[in-house]
Amino acid sequence: MFDTSISAELVIEEKIDCNDLVNSVQDGRNAFMDKDSGSLTHEAESELKDDLAQSATLLRKASGVYHYLAHEVLPPLQTAFPPERPPEATSGVSSVMSLICLADAQAVIVRKAEENGNTGRLLAKLHYGVREFLVEAIDVLHLATKECKDISSALSEFISSCKILHEMKSFKYLAESLRSDGQIGTAIGVLQRALANAKRVPREESWRLVSNQVIDDLTQLLRKYEYENDFVWHEKVPKIDELPFPQAVKVVSFIPYQPQMWERMLVFKI
Repeated sequence: MFDTSISAELVIEEKIDCNDLVNSVQDGRNAFMDKDSGSLTHEAESELKDDLAQSATLLRKASGVYHYLAHEVLPPLQTAFPPERPPEATSGVSSVMSLICLADAQAVIVRKAEENGNTGRLLAKLHYGVREFLVEAIDVLHLATKECKDISSALSEFISSCKILHEMKSFKYLAESLRSDGQIGTAIGVLQRALANAKRVPREESWRLVSNQVIDDLTQLLRKYEYENDFVWHEKVPKIDELPFPQAVKVVSFIPYQPQMWERMLVFKI
């Protein structure tokens, strides 16, 4: 699972009143940062150690909140915003955050699958599914930067780093599956391609440490397969355009947000 510390600061509370949200946005306040109450993604991080399924559900709910903001709340308000509106007040950024939450939810599912000892081929497909969510987020973010120039470059780097991370893990599991099927030459090619795509090093130290660990794992596995191939199998490594890719499988979707209208009981004294 990748770190959600950035997205955790942006997500809104699950049961926020829709009218309060609109008022906050219209006032120019950051409706996505409620320091006095726990956000859904923060709650998901707290649940992660105890219940992976519950964590994934909370992240899917958070994705639904962002989707609701992007498609229902923010579009009618665009004409009321000044040109210098904050990134959080754009539909594009909310859509990006919705996709990040979905990617994170699927990453939780992958972690559970890894703990359960599922096959490498399935894990490759699931990791590649996470990558596809992030690729879509990158595309949406690119369009959002045309709408708002104040979007932090750290968000783009965060998404790109996570995409590369899950791509590397996907290729690792694919290579292991190919090796099990007796296709060690193809497995070597897949690992070589994965390492070639991982040349960009994240600037953030915590992300760099995680990335370097995965790169080390891929490098060691590649050396092992190359040594084995040189002395035993002598298989030819296919050209890069002949190498297979994992089939992306997405197993999560957002949980639609249902606005909650709070009711008060009025008591009249006669």
